[in-house]
Amino acid sequence: STCACVEYYGKALESLIKQVKIMSIHGKMKHKRNKIFTAFRKISGGILVCTDVMARGIDIPEVHWVLQYDPPSSASAFVHRCGRTARIGNVGSALVFLLPMEESYVNFLSINQKCPMQEMKPQTNVLDLLPKLKSMALADRAVFEKGMKAFVSYVQAYAKHECNLIFRIKDLDFASLARGFALLKMPKMPELRGKCFPDFTPVTVNTDSISFKDKNREKQRQKKLEEQR
Repeated sequence: STCACVEYYGKALESLIKQVKIMSIHGKMKHKRNKIFTAFRKISGGILVCTDVMARGIDIPEVHWVLQYDPPSSASAFVHRCGRTARIGNVGSALVFLLPMEESYVNFLSINQKCPMQEMKPQTNVLDLLPKLKSMALADRAVFEKGMKAFVSYVQAYAKHECNLIFRIKDLDFASLARGFALLKMPKMPELRGKCFPDFTPVTVNTDSISFKDKNREKQRQKKLEEQR
């Protein structure tokens, strides 16, 4: 749903899935967008992590799966997203992830977009990759900051969802969401003010001590910290 989520999960997938080409694309890239899009069209297989900037008006041949991590804020965008697969007589699949509290969105789409959907049973024996993602955040401040920004942007996008009778921010389990983003601590943001999260355990490490792997960025950060002191 957001550029920050694309940045974070694109980076995560690059580290977690080896021997598969991972590319990321979102609206804030501007000049790089066409280059990435052209490169993705040319490869024989891979994953494109993207926002709704890729939801319509583009043609990529032989897309087998469209995985919608976030339900789109507009119902029409759902059909456009699905339409990136099964092009010109080909077969393809589209999947959207929904929480139990969001299941009435299925009925909404069937009425609003004449789009029938089937439930796909959760996969068994799924690998828990969140500890690895946490380790990445502890080892590089860039990953830690990307995760925090992604979480904040996700919550803000959820709060602005077009179907706010189905997607209610007050019903969102922030602790589970933070664990799903592999956060090391809860961020400070208006939506979380005054709330307690007993189901979320922050790391015992002082996150200010996490440094950037990029030496130049770390040097700049240390300089700013010195100025603040």
